[in-house]
Amino acid sequence: MADKPEIKIGYLKITDHLILGVTDLKLKKGMEKFEHCSLKPVVKNGWNEVADALSVKSLDGALILAPTAMDLVKSGVDLKLLLFAHKSGSILVKSKKAHIEKVEDFAGKTVLIPYQLSIHNMLFHKLLSEKGLKPGRATETGIDVTLEVVAPFQMPEAIEYDEDGEIGGFIVAEPFGSQVIAMGHGEEFCLSKDLWPNHPCCVFVVRNEIIKKYPEAIQEICNSFVRSGLAIDAQPDAASVIGGNFLSQDKEVIRKVLTDPPDRILTGELFPIIKDLETIQKYMMDEMKIMTSQIDMEKFVDTSFAKKAGAK
Repeated sequence: MADKPEIKIGYLKITDHLILGVTDLKLKKGMEKFEHCSLKPVVKNGWNEVADALSVKSLDGALILAPTAMDLVKSGVDLKLLLFAHKSGSILVKSKKAHIEKVEDFAGKTVLIPYQLSIHNMLFHKLLSEKGLKPGRATETGIDVTLEVVAPFQMPEAIEYDEDGEIGGFIVAEPFGSQVIAMGHGEEFCLSKDLWPNHPCCVFVVRNEIIKKYPEAIQEICNSFVRSGLAIDAQPDAASVIGGNFLSQDKEVIRKVLTDPPDRILTGELFPIIKDLETIQKYMMDEMKIMTSQIDMEKFVDTSFAKKAGAK
């Protein structure tokens, strides 16, 4: 047999990507063994880094924001979506210095989002629109709330050093929200699951040429991710210790994210739901106008690996 390929998978240090951390640890400790490949997690600092690395093929796959993946496909990167990485799991945090009680109080403030093409941007847009408020970038006219893209790991510091409370808050994947709350600089405004229960967010994508070349290897990874997801849901205490190490975070913060409330983030149901992805695409086109054309979800999503892996 030829040398086993090393499959490089990009991720960020967010709770959304914990299935990769659990799988990585199981392999390192010999609790699982891959016959067809070795796995190499590649950490990135922000979403643009993940997107760029997939474009230039320095990554074989990644855990990435669903709308960002759609955009890459549109720009000609041949990707397939194989699994959801989780459901729900993000938080809208208000800065204590900004004195925000209700949605309308975000008017005149800046709110940080992790990426333009993110479920976070969509959920916040929906929340504001329902109150007749218009979010947008600082350069746009007639906006009520200014959106600024900041890498997730930089958000806690941005809130901490914002003396005048100009930043109303941020909406982002955990654990950065809970971290800011634990540090005493922010408070929970709402959880993303309250805005859209069981919403998709990050997905597992792999470059099509890699899938064609190493289908058994990719199946093996999917099988392990599904098992890891079930294990996180079943054993949050053990998972929070792994998460603390893998994501360089306080394990107590991770434990809170995994357990309080129990459906704050779900990792046990990773089967890709095409209808939900179409909802995101449609909203970003029709309401937000940040997507200009649609991709064919039936072509983009390959559920065969999820089916074989027994994903729920």
